[in-house]
Amino acid sequence: MIKISDKRLRELKNNFKGKHIAIIGDMMLDIYYWGDVKRISPEAPVPILEVGNEIFRFGGAANCALNIAKLNGNPEPIGVIGYDNFGTIFNSLLSEVKIIRNGIIEDDSRPTTAKTRVIADSQHIVRIDKESKEIINKKIQNKIFDYLKSIIKNLDGIILQDYNKGVLSDSLIRKIINLANRNKKLVTVDPKFNNFFSYKNVTVFKPNKKETEDILGIKIKTDSDITFAGNSLLKKLNAKFILLTLGEGGIAVFEKGKPEKRMPTKARKVADVSGAGDTVISTLTMALAAGANILEASYLANYAGGIVCEEVGIVPIELDKLFDTVIQENK
Repeated sequence: MIKISDKRLRELKNNFKGKHIAIIGDMMLDIYYWGDVKRISPEAPVPILEVGNEIFRFGGAANCALNIAKLNGNPEPIGVIGYDNFGTIFNSLLSEVKIIRNGIIEDDSRPTTAKTRVIADSQHIVRIDKESKEIINKKIQNKIFDYLKSIIKNLDGIILQDYNKGVLSDSLIRKIINLANRNKKLVTVDPKFNNFFSYKNVTVFKPNKKETEDILGIKIKTDSDITFAGNSLLKKLNAKFILLTLGEGGIAVFEKGKPEKRMPTKARKVADVSGAGDTVISTLTMALAAGANILEASYLANYAGGIVCEEVGIVPIELDKLFDTVIQENK
């Protein structure tokens, strides 16, 4: 079992401050309508929701940026939104939390990716998605790459957060990784199915169990399945590390030529797993940028994912809460 001393934890926590991390990928807006249902509509046999509360939050790669900010880092979100009302709300949220938006490009040919959840009497009754999954055009891909090139020297790390909504194309992914490797920058990846094997030669590749099962065409049920899956990905992707998240099974860490390491899950009471993957990749990247080794970084990321699973909805991890929880459980 991994154990980090309190002294080392305090040292890492101090090192989180000001780490400059670019988050490239699918920026999203999460919208929640909370309310009560007291009657059925006279127009159709459907419930009428009387909205009591409307909440706008970051989703996808934007949620990663918020996690970085809450971990005392300096996030640099790079991606695309639409020239629409949701885009305006997205920009106002960035201003609210003082995250710079120089890397956010407006494309009037596509909508801002928005996921609206309708919750009646604490019951999630419907989700409405507004999005385009078309690959962004070459001109916008070039804008993203040129912007990254202009700031690469100042970065401590890059997160590629792929939700298959069209921002990360195969060619853009390869160009970004080549640029990062030439500049000796840390690159971590949270993949989805479509571009899975485009992410070769990165520092950390972090798929979840389902993504790994789908891509390898296997079922992961036993310890030997986990070992086979992790080592297969290590070989196919030539990543420095594979971090396989297994839900309630915790995390498995793979490194070339070394035995795998397992960490049990840290969620004490799971309320909602939404956004946990964003929190894990953000914490992992910040920890590595702060000088943690892969096991220390995975340990902290595992804790962070567990903490946010205890909250309802997509909530970021807070720096003090993360380190206070780990120090407390060390006792």
